[in-house]
Amino acid sequence: QVQLVESGGGLVQAGGSLRLSCAASGLTGAYYHAMGWFRQTPEKEREFVAVLSWNDRLYVDSVKGRFTITGDNVKNIVSLEMTSLKAEDTAVYYCAATPLLSSSADYLRATSWNFWGQGTQVTVSS
Repeated sequence: QVQLVESGGGLVQAGGSLRLSCAASGLTGAYYHAMGWFRQTPEKEREFVAVLSWNDRLYVDSVKGRFTITGDNVKNIVSLEMTSLKAEDTAVYYCAATPLLSSSADYLRATSWNFWGQGTQVTVSS
């Protein structure tokens, strides 16, 4: 059974930093898995944030220069270092995993991802 467990969410003031971590277990088979982060608020659909796909990293424009994704696609661990946080970064953040995809654009769609964590709340106060 595949399980993704996130940690590191919380409350922070605008301009501050947080680090999210995620570890996946049960990812077996012949495929390496990309690991990434999405976020969601009650008003919006789940939004792509970042992906680590072997040596490639992809970010949504709104977090470029502020967020950094790191991890290991063999060990199935991923972290998201978030700096210069803004109130609009407030959301539930979800870790996700999927077999490596041939097109980077496919990572942007939530429907492309097979496995999800339970989510961790990030609240940025202004």
